[in-house]
Amino acid sequence: MSFRVGIGVDAHKLERGVPLILGGVRFDFDRGLAGHSDGDVLAHALVDAVLGAAGLGDIGSLFPSDDEQYRGADSLDLLREAYRQVREAGWVLVNADCVLIGQEPKIARRRDEMRQRLSEACGGGEVNVRATTMDHMGFTGRGEGLAAHAVALLETRVIESGA
Repeated sequence: MSFRVGIGVDAHKLERGVPLILGGVRFDFDRGLAGHSDGDVLAHALVDAVLGAAGLGDIGSLFPSDDEQYRGADSLDLLREAYRQVREAGWVLVNADCVLIGQEPKIARRRDEMRQRLSEACGGGEVNVRATTMDHMGFTGRGEGLAAHAVALLETRVIESGA
């Protein structure tokens, strides 16, 4: 077996008049994340983590923000496509850990739903979702935006050729 780890980070500004989508789940909140797609920072961080672990670039190289076909895109669809490419390259998700950074919204009641949607987009691999605040410091602490970090562990079977 061979293993690789990838790290993903994303952040978006909160804006009125935009729905808030986190981990593929729509939240009843007064603001949403501004972005070219639906702005789902958890899904975006996970895309970068799995792509990084597989050595396949990043979310911007796969889904450029200046490409109109991705305007308003469902970030779970982007994650599905990124993970399809990861699988095609011979890698499988062992597990991922995703952390939402922001004062609100509180995600505890929707955590399992987010975990399930992110996991399904990654072929059923184990995905954990948690959250933390920044104790009112920085742009996330002031409620100006949300950020996310993700770490993904991929594995592949190494087939050695006989000498």
